[in-house]
Amino acid sequence: MTSQLKVDKLQGRTTAGSITVTSEGTSVETNLQQGLCKAWSNSLTASGTASNQDSFNVSSIDDDGTGDFGIHFSNSMGNATYVVTFGMDDDNTTGSIPHCDTSQGTMATGSFDFETYYLNSSTNRTNYDWENTYFAVHGDLA
Repeated sequence: MTSQLKVDKLQGRTTAGSITVTSEGTSVETNLQQGLCKAWSNSLTASGTASNQDSFNVSSIDDDGTGDFGIHFSNSMGNATYVVTFGMDDDNTTGSIPHCDTSQGTMATGSFDFETYYLNSSTNRTNYDWENTYFAVHGDLA
């Protein structure tokens, strides 16, 4: 028999912000909140100015120049040690592999900076506005 549960809010019984979920293999448990994506965005930069196509927990994107952006959260992270995973569409105009990272910017609880670029040698970066940039953020909300 299939069951269906319809609720508007989940809350842990022992600790309000903690719900434990049994893994697929039933031998390990994980914390539900720790596994949720806390922010994500599908951004378009083909026009030369970054804009959100769709997002979650992102209040704005700032465009600081070619391949140089800042993301601002609607709800801040609990600390600046969250994880950001990036992806980009290769628009085939450079003949190079797209890269993206946060190493040239800052990571703060309310925002992070990142750059998109390609390598024209093993050490020379050339900032570039890739057509579409995607990211997901995992960590603790404040």
